[in-house]
Amino acid sequence: MGQIEKITSLHLDVLKEIGNIGAAHAATSLSELLRKKIDMHVPKVEMVSFNDMMEHVGGAETVVVGIYLRIEGDVDGSMFFILPIAQANRFIQRLINDPHFNFNEHPISEIGLSAMQELGNILSGSYLSALSDFTGLKIYPTVPGLSVDMFGAIISIGLIEISEVSDHVIAINTSIFEEDIKHRNEVQGHFFLLPDPESFTSIFKSLGVS
Repeated sequence: MGQIEKITSLHLDVLKEIGNIGAAHAATSLSELLRKKIDMHVPKVEMVSFNDMMEHVGGAETVVVGIYLRIEGDVDGSMFFILPIAQANRFIQRLINDPHFNFNEHPISEIGLSAMQELGNILSGSYLSALSDFTGLKIYPTVPGLSVDMFGAIISIGLIEISEVSDHVIAINTSIFEEDIKHRNEVQGHFFLLPDPESFTSIFKSLGVS
Protein backbone atom coordinates (compact mmCIF):
# COMPACT_ATOMS: atom_id res chain seq x y z
CA MET A 1 0.00 0.00 0.00
CA GLY A 2 1.41 3.42 -0.94
CA GLN A 3 1.47 6.45 1.31
CA ILE A 4 -1.48 8.02 -0.47
CA GLU A 5 -3.85 5.22 0.55
CA LYS A 6 -3.10 5.96 4.23
CA ILE A 7 -4.48 9.50 4.21
CA THR A 8 -7.54 9.99 6.41
CA SER A 9 -10.54 12.32 6.39
CA LEU A 10 -8.72 14.45 8.97
CA HIS A 11 -5.82 15.00 6.59
CA LEU A 12 -8.25 15.85 3.79
CA ASP A 13 -9.79 18.45 6.10
CA VAL A 14 -6.32 19.91 6.65
CA LEU A 15 -5.71 20.03 2.89
CA LYS A 16 -9.10 21.70 2.44
CA GLU A 17 -8.21 24.36 5.02
CA ILE A 18 -4.90 24.96 3.24
CA GLY A 19 -6.86 25.28 0.00
CA ASN A 20 -9.21 27.84 1.52
CA ILE A 21 -6.27 29.90 2.80
CA GLY A 22 -4.76 29.87 -0.68
CA ALA A 23 -8.16 30.69 -2.21
CA ALA A 24 -8.52 33.72 0.07
CA HIS A 25 -5.14 35.06 -1.08
CA ALA A 26 -6.02 34.38 -4.72
CA ALA A 27 -9.39 36.13 -4.33
CA THR A 28 -7.65 39.25 -3.05
CA SER A 29 -5.32 39.28 -6.06
CA LEU A 30 -8.16 38.64 -8.51
CA SER A 31 -10.26 41.39 -6.94
CA GLU A 32 -7.44 43.85 -7.54
CA LEU A 33 -6.95 42.57 -11.09
CA LEU A 34 -10.64 42.75 -12.00
CA ARG A 35 -11.42 45.81 -9.87
CA LYS A 36 -14.46 44.06 -8.45
CA LYS A 37 -15.14 41.87 -5.43
CA ILE A 38 -14.17 38.26 -6.08
CA ASP A 39 -14.59 35.42 -3.62
CA MET A 40 -13.18 31.90 -3.77
CA HIS A 41 -13.53 28.80 -1.69
CA VAL A 42 -12.62 25.12 -1.77
CA PRO A 43 -15.83 23.13 -1.19
CA LYS A 44 -14.17 19.73 -1.31
CA VAL A 45 -10.78 18.01 -1.26
CA GLU A 46 -10.58 14.31 -1.95
CA MET A 47 -8.36 11.50 -3.04
CA VAL A 48 -9.57 10.25 -6.40
CA SER A 49 -8.52 7.42 -8.67
CA PHE A 50 -7.23 8.16 -12.15
CA ASN A 51 -10.57 7.07 -13.61
CA ASP A 52 -12.55 9.24 -11.19
CA MET A 53 -10.27 12.17 -11.95
CA MET A 54 -11.16 11.83 -15.63
CA GLU A 55 -14.86 11.77 -14.75
CA HIS A 56 -14.46 14.99 -12.73
CA VAL A 57 -14.04 16.88 -15.98
CA GLY A 58 -16.35 14.79 -18.17
CA GLY A 59 -13.93 12.17 -19.45
CA ALA A 60 -10.42 11.93 -20.87
CA GLU A 61 -11.52 13.19 -24.30
CA THR A 62 -13.23 16.33 -22.98
CA VAL A 63 -11.51 19.44 -24.31
CA VAL A 64 -10.58 21.78 -21.47
CA VAL A 65 -8.33 24.72 -20.68
CA GLY A 66 -5.45 23.50 -18.57
CA ILE A 67 -2.85 25.38 -16.56
CA TYR A 68 0.05 23.12 -15.61
CA LEU A 69 3.34 23.51 -13.78
CA ARG A 70 6.09 21.57 -12.09
CA ILE A 71 6.72 21.83 -8.35
CA GLU A 72 10.29 21.86 -7.08
CA GLY A 73 12.08 22.13 -3.73
CA ASP A 74 11.27 19.85 -0.78
CA VAL A 75 8.41 18.49 -2.87
CA ASP A 76 8.64 17.59 -6.53
CA GLY A 77 5.63 16.93 -8.70
CA SER A 78 3.02 18.41 -10.98
CA MET A 79 -0.02 20.61 -10.46
CA PHE A 80 -2.86 21.17 -12.89
CA PHE A 81 -5.74 23.64 -12.82
CA ILE A 82 -8.53 22.61 -15.17
CA LEU A 83 -11.47 24.69 -16.39
CA PRO A 84 -14.21 23.55 -18.79
CA ILE A 85 -14.11 25.56 -22.02
CA ALA A 86 -17.43 27.32 -21.38
CA GLN A 87 -16.45 28.43 -17.88
CA ALA A 88 -12.97 29.50 -18.99
CA ASN A 89 -14.59 31.59 -21.74
CA ARG A 90 -16.90 33.35 -19.28
CA PHE A 91 -14.09 34.11 -16.87
CA ILE A 92 -11.72 35.49 -19.51
CA GLN A 93 -14.54 37.46 -21.18
CA ARG A 94 -15.05 39.26 -17.87
CA LEU A 95 -11.33 39.55 -17.23
CA ILE A 96 -10.53 41.28 -20.57
CA ASN A 97 -13.97 42.86 -21.05
CA ASP A 98 -14.53 41.09 -24.37
CA PRO A 99 -17.87 39.21 -24.62
CA HIS A 100 -16.78 37.59 -27.89
CA PHE A 101 -13.62 35.88 -26.65
CA ASN A 102 -13.72 32.12 -27.22
CA PHE A 103 -11.07 29.45 -26.66
CA ASN A 104 -12.71 27.40 -29.43
CA GLU A 105 -11.96 30.03 -32.07
CA HIS A 106 -8.53 29.94 -33.69
CA PRO A 107 -6.23 31.69 -33.61
CA ILE A 108 -6.92 32.31 -29.93
CA SER A 109 -6.57 35.94 -28.89
CA GLU A 110 -3.14 36.62 -27.38
CA ILE A 111 -4.77 38.93 -24.84
CA GLY A 112 -7.06 36.12 -23.72
CA LEU A 113 -4.18 33.65 -23.48
CA SER A 114 -2.15 36.13 -21.42
CA ALA A 115 -5.11 36.66 -19.10
CA MET A 116 -5.49 32.91 -18.62
CA GLN A 117 -1.76 32.63 -17.94
CA GLU A 118 -2.05 35.32 -15.28
CA LEU A 119 -4.97 33.48 -13.73
CA GLY A 120 -2.79 30.39 -13.54
CA ASN A 121 0.02 32.35 -11.88
CA ILE A 122 -2.34 33.74 -9.25
CA LEU A 123 -4.17 30.52 -8.43
CA SER A 124 -1.22 28.14 -8.41
CA GLY A 125 1.05 30.59 -6.58
CA SER A 126 -1.54 31.29 -3.89
CA TYR A 127 -2.29 27.64 -3.22
CA LEU A 128 1.34 26.51 -3.17
CA SER A 129 2.31 29.43 -0.89
CA ALA A 130 -0.37 28.34 1.58
CA LEU A 131 0.79 24.71 1.36
CA SER A 132 4.40 25.76 1.94
CA ASP A 133 3.50 27.99 4.90
CA PHE A 134 1.36 25.33 6.55
CA THR A 135 3.76 22.39 6.11
CA GLY A 136 7.03 24.28 6.50
CA LEU A 137 8.25 22.72 3.25
CA LYS A 138 10.06 24.75 0.62
CA ILE A 139 7.90 24.53 -2.51
CA TYR A 140 8.70 26.45 -5.68
CA PRO A 141 6.44 26.49 -8.74
CA THR A 142 7.81 26.77 -12.26
CA VAL A 143 6.24 29.21 -14.71
CA PRO A 144 2.79 27.77 -15.56
CA GLY A 145 2.11 26.51 -19.06
CA LEU A 146 -1.24 26.74 -20.83
CA SER A 147 -2.94 24.24 -23.10
CA VAL A 148 -6.34 23.87 -24.74
CA ASP A 149 -6.63 20.13 -25.40
CA MET A 150 -8.27 16.89 -24.32
CA PHE A 151 -7.94 16.45 -20.56
CA GLY A 152 -6.29 13.05 -20.94
CA ALA A 153 -3.54 14.55 -23.08
CA ILE A 154 -2.91 17.45 -20.69
CA ILE A 155 -2.71 15.28 -17.57
CA SER A 156 -0.74 12.37 -19.07
CA ILE A 157 2.76 13.58 -18.14
CA GLY A 158 1.96 13.84 -14.44
CA LEU A 159 0.29 10.44 -14.40
CA ILE A 160 3.32 8.63 -15.83
CA GLU A 161 5.42 9.28 -12.72
CA ILE A 162 2.79 8.93 -10.00
CA SER A 163 1.40 5.67 -11.46
CA GLU A 164 4.59 3.92 -10.33
CA VAL A 165 3.38 3.91 -6.70
CA SER A 166 -0.31 4.75 -6.69
CA ASP A 167 -3.46 5.13 -8.75
CA HIS A 168 -4.79 8.15 -6.81
CA VAL A 169 -4.24 11.90 -6.91
CA ILE A 170 -5.26 14.83 -4.70
CA ALA A 171 -8.26 16.66 -6.20
CA ILE A 172 -9.02 20.18 -4.92
CA ASN A 173 -12.34 21.53 -6.17
CA THR A 174 -12.40 25.32 -6.44
CA SER A 175 -15.25 27.81 -6.84
CA ILE A 176 -14.64 31.37 -8.05
CA PHE A 177 -17.44 33.93 -8.12
CA GLU A 178 -18.32 37.58 -7.95
CA GLU A 179 -19.93 37.94 -4.55
CA ASP A 180 -22.91 40.01 -5.67
CA ILE A 181 -23.85 37.60 -8.48
CA LYS A 182 -22.64 34.39 -6.89
CA HIS A 183 -25.54 32.24 -7.97
CA ARG A 184 -25.45 33.28 -11.64
CA ASN A 185 -21.79 33.34 -12.61
CA GLU A 186 -19.92 30.87 -10.47
CA VAL A 187 -16.83 29.40 -12.13
CA GLN A 188 -15.90 25.92 -10.97
CA GLY A 189 -12.46 24.51 -11.58
CA HIS A 190 -10.33 21.62 -10.42
CA PHE A 191 -6.81 21.52 -9.02
CA PHE A 192 -5.07 18.18 -9.32
CA LEU A 193 -1.91 17.80 -7.22
CA LEU A 194 0.38 14.99 -8.35
CA PRO A 195 3.53 14.78 -6.22
CA ASP A 196 6.32 12.60 -7.56
CA PRO A 197 6.50 9.21 -5.80
CA GLU A 198 9.33 10.13 -3.43
CA SER A 199 7.54 13.35 -2.40
CA PHE A 200 4.46 11.68 -0.90
CA THR A 201 6.36 10.83 2.28
CA SER A 202 7.46 14.45 2.77
CA ILE A 203 3.92 15.82 2.34
CA PHE A 204 2.19 13.28 4.56
CA LYS A 205 4.89 13.41 7.24
CA SER A 206 4.40 17.18 7.45
CA LEU A 207 0.67 16.58 7.90
CA GLY A 208 1.18 13.95 10.60
CA VAL A 209 0.96 10.73 8.59
CA SER A 210 3.61 8.34 9.87
